[in-house]
Amino acid sequence: MGSDNRRNDIVRLDRVTRFVALVATLAIPFALVTACDQANQTAPETETVRRVVTLAPHLTELVFAAGAGDTLVGVSAYSDYPPEATSIAVVSDAFTVDQEQLVLLSPDIVLAWQSGTPAHVIDELRNGGYRVESIRTRDIDDISISIRRIGELTGHRQQAAQVAEDFEKGIVELRDEYAEQPSISVFYQISLKPLYTINGEHYIGEILELCGGHNIFADMNELAPSVTVEAVVDRNPEALFAGSADGASAFSEWQRWPHLKANQFGNHFTVNSDEIGRPSTRLISAATSICGHLETARQNRHTTTE
Repeated sequence: MGSDNRRNDIVRLDRVTRFVALVATLAIPFALVTACDQANQTAPETETVRRVVTLAPHLTELVFAAGAGDTLVGVSAYSDYPPEATSIAVVSDAFTVDQEQLVLLSPDIVLAWQSGTPAHVIDELRNGGYRVESIRTRDIDDISISIRRIGELTGHRQQAAQVAEDFEKGIVELRDEYAEQPSISVFYQISLKPLYTINGEHYIGEILELCGGHNIFADMNELAPSVTVEAVVDRNPEALFAGSADGASAFSEWQRWPHLKANQFGNHFTVNSDEIGRPSTRLISAATSICGHLETARQNRHTTTE
C-alpha cells in the first residue's frame, strides 16, 4: 500500500508542473565528482551520443519513441513505458540523483525536463562535467520538436522524424474532426486536495480546446494554478475531468453541489493518468479519449435540456 501511494505521488508530480517546480527550492545535497574527472566522459556537441540518461519518465518514453531506446543506460523512477524501460538502471526520482550510479554509467548526455528538473540539479550536473540538455514539453508542439531533437542527438533522425510527423498528423486529424462541434465548458481537476487545475497554455488545456472544450480556467496566468471550490462552482462547468489514478473518489466532493451543470448532466469523466500525465506520443490516445468523452458530454447536455 505504501509503494502504491508513493507511485501516485510521483505520477501526480509528472502531471502538475507546478509541484515539480517547487522541488527546485529544496536544498538537496549531491556528492558531485570533479569536472576534470568527468570532462573526458562528456560527448562533444557535434558527436552522436551513445549513452543516454533521462531524468523524467516521459523523457524515457520520448527516447524510445525516437527509436533510440537502445541508447538508454539510466532512467528516472517510474519509467515503466514501454515495458523495456523497466529493465534499465534507475538513477533518479523527482527529488534526487544517484551520483554514484551516474558515475558508473558514464553517460554521454543527460536529458533533463526543462520545467520539472530543478535548476540547481542541472547546474550541479553540468558543474560535474556532464553534458545536460533540457527538453521542453510544455505544449503539444513541443512533443514532436523533442522527438526530432532526440533523433538528432542519437543518430536516429529518420525514424524520429517519421514518429514526430505521425504525432502531428494525429493531432491535426483530431482537431479537424471536432472543429465544428459545439463548445462545452470543462473543469479539469489535476488534484482535489489541494485543488489544482490547468490553464489554456498547458498541453492538457490545448487538448481540451482541440476537442471543442472550453476550459473554465484557461485565462489563469499560472500553468497549473491552485483554485478554490467556490471559483469552480461559480464558473459552473458542464463537464468534470480527472485522472484515473484518483479513482471513484475523484468527483465525490462535487456531489455537494447538485445544481452544478456537470452533475445535472452526469458528465464526470476520467482519463488514463499515465497517458495524460506524461507529455509523450501517448497524448494522442489521451486526446482521443477526451474528445470522445466530450462528445458524450454534449449528448448528455442535449438529452437533459430537451
